[in-house]
Amino acid sequence: MLELTSTDTDGRRPLEPVGGRVGVYVCGVTPYDTTHVGHLFTFASFDVLIRYLRYRGHAVTYVQNVTDVDDDMMRKAKELGTTWTALADDQVGQLVRDLQALNIALPDHFPKASEQIEGIQTMVEALVRQGRAYAANGNVYYDVRADTTFGPPSDLPDYAAMLAVANERGNTPGDPNKRDPLDFVLWQQSAPGEPWWESPWGPGRPGWHIECSAMAYRYLGPTVDIHGGGSDLIFPHHACERVQSERFTGVRPFVRFWLHAGMVRLAGEKMSKSLGNLILARNLVEEYPPNAIRLALANHHYREAWDWEDADLPTMQEWDRVFAEALLTRPGGATPLAGVPAFQERILAAFDGDMNSSAAIQRLLDLARAVLAAPAGTDVGGAQRALRDLTGVLGLRYPETATASR
Repeated sequence: MLELTSTDTDGRRPLEPVGGRVGVYVCGVTPYDTTHVGHLFTFASFDVLIRYLRYRGHAVTYVQNVTDVDDDMMRKAKELGTTWTALADDQVGQLVRDLQALNIALPDHFPKASEQIEGIQTMVEALVRQGRAYAANGNVYYDVRADTTFGPPSDLPDYAAMLAVANERGNTPGDPNKRDPLDFVLWQQSAPGEPWWESPWGPGRPGWHIECSAMAYRYLGPTVDIHGGGSDLIFPHHACERVQSERFTGVRPFVRFWLHAGMVRLAGEKMSKSLGNLILARNLVEEYPPNAIRLALANHHYREAWDWEDADLPTMQEWDRVFAEALLTRPGGATPLAGVPAFQERILAAFDGDMNSSAAIQRLLDLARAVLAAPAGTDVGGAQRALRDLTGVLGLRYPETATASR
């Protein structure tokens, strides 16, 4: 049985779906400059998880949002002399092409924040009625001091630590409309030239955190089985999302398992759009085979922070060659390859152990090498079927008559 480690708990717990379907929500891109390796690591890691859940027979509903209404979108569109909608359409199109090039499956629901205004306003209105939020000069804020549950899934120790991190990540502590510097925006007045929608508080647009709460609720209901994203979203984004969702619905927990992908670094620094140290997916696929890129991503545990190294790719191409050669059609023999169930058991144990894809790759290589080393007259058909299915969980693609990438 698959066991996962939630960010807000100690130790692994078994994933036991409630209601027969696993609901997965992953925070997607703000589409002003996509898709870099940091994005790919997050989306590929959750792609492997979802493929494994389906391999194990679970029905899955996968939601990934697009934050197209955001300060960064407005800034970038202005810099480029375009509209925020045109920028979003262009960059989401590029994201889809990048994901398809690497066999990262698109989500079942791929909503844009701009398409969810009614649900967002419903949620904000309810929080105001409950006294959890307050309006001030056309803005609406969540009242953090009035909610003792604010903080998780982060492990920040106190108010001062939370305020410091929030300030590093877009908080405006000096906003005169706030009761407290840490209060976060649910609805805000639009500046001239920005998109706006009519609301009970005047024309404006949603805050960032409320967008994800509304989309998660619409598509997955009051409780999400697995909520994912990059580890830089733990605070404040996911802390804000959790608290407002639980107050709106009255249901706890909002999320059963919080899973956060580690940050990908380049030369020791976090890879990010703000720093400009990006390796873009569209450039990678021009240089390396998709399977090798997928192996380079899956060779790190999803929670691991790590450094991207182009020097790793030749090894990944060699692993891809081993898998492809093992899957080449061979005449069957009378004696089945021994030990295939044990190989499968070890591979599944790696996935079941908090999605240890790196260990799974090594055990798949063991199986592939056993196929290649099998003496003439050995029936390797069962091993090849297992190998094809389980490399498929990793998102690797091989034709029925496989050829190794060069």
